[in-house]
Amino acid sequence: MLIPTRRRTWGAQGLTPYVRYNFKHDKISALAILTVSPRRKRMGLYTQFQRENFTAIHTVDFLRQLLRHLRGHVLLLWDGAAIHKGPVVQRLLDRYPRLHVEPFPAYAPELNPTEQVWNEFKGRTANGLPWDTNELHRDLDSQARRTRRSQDKLRSFIRISDLPSPPW
Repeated sequence: MLIPTRRRTWGAQGLTPYVRYNFKHDKISALAILTVSPRRKRMGLYTQFQRENFTAIHTVDFLRQLLRHLRGHVLLLWDGAAIHKGPVVQRLLDRYPRLHVEPFPAYAPELNPTEQVWNEFKGRTANGLPWDTNELHRDLDSQARRTRRSQDKLRSFIRISDLPSPPW
């Protein structure tokens, strides 16, 4: 949202720091997938941002794009979000037998490494003041590119979660 995430910050001794914001409630919706390639011993981060809320149709389009980049079988660990369900999603799963879904328990953000991605993004944009959704979108794209380049950062998202870490 354009209203910034507030985090602790430094300020002059005896003076309370103030974080200004513009009271706009506009937002950007986000999707992210972390990938692990056991053969190449590399991780990837795929993201998509848009102004409107994501639906199952957007999720299917995102997965189709992902499948163009990934070879072989893909195991997808999914939370129980509504955008991960429905007939359009089931048709995609039926059409691509190499795509396998393993659901997370009903509410288990501690297992979901992408929750760590969002924590990282929020930490990097905390106390910021994007003027509009275009600037927020640019900030998120920039953060995604920066995060994508760091294999150590991507591995840390899995290590922090309660999932087993890759052996490398």
